[in-house]
Amino acid sequence: MKNLFIEYPKCSTCKKAKKWLDENNIKYEDRNIIEDTPNEEELKKWIEASELDIKKFFNTSGLKYKEMNLKEKLPNMSDEEKVKLLASDGMLIKRPLLINEKQILVGFKINEWEKSLK
Repeated sequence: MKNLFIEYPKCSTCKKAKKWLDENNIKYEDRNIIEDTPNEEELKKWIEASELDIKKFFNTSGLKYKEMNLKEKLPNMSDEEKVKLLASDGMLIKRPLLINEKQILVGFKINEWEKSLK
């Protein structure tokens, strides 16, 4: 099973997740969310497959999210507009993301990752 690990290398949560993957011998392909930002097509596919609300894909604690006042703007946007916005800037996307044929994990919650990946 191939895992795609999407991260921002300077993110402390991403570093913790990567360390956990390595310690548990879980193989993955690494992808920098800034250098190779997920496109609209990928995001639509992952959001649908995850069965999560699109809001869960936004990095709500990020500076860009706050600077753009997205807490106020998102409720008035269509899902298509939200996907376009996410695809426009990797810093708006919650990270890390771990994607494989079976699941999409958004953010690093160790209990969730242990249950899903072991």
